[in-house]
Amino acid sequence: MTALDWVPVDACTLPTAAQPLRLAKFDALFAAALRDVERVAPDRLLLSFDRAVEEPVRDLLLREAACCSFFAFDVTPADGELLVEVAVPLTHLEVLDGLAVRAAEQRARCR
Repeated sequence: MTALDWVPVDACTLPTAAQPLRLAKFDALFAAALRDVERVAPDRLLLSFDRAVEEPVRDLLLREAACCSFFAFDVTPADGELLVEVAVPLTHLEVLDGLAVRAAEQRARCR
């Protein structure tokens, strides 16, 4: 299995050559600033980041929503952290599963 196997080809409009670069950006943020990953519902994931990365997180999520329109991101600054709720339709739960696993792995790798 490759790093992008969990991303359905028909669900992402990002050019194939750019996908590993996008994944690397997520990995870097997860490794550097992710505090917690919590599955709050089958179709929702809550990511907690250090507040210092608010600008890069917002930029990356804006780019991701542009190519994978099924994602819904809600970003909330709170008490020194940045909470990001990620929601997907039930038809894309495998993408949320993959994102959750990826986030947790990168966080654990750097702790």
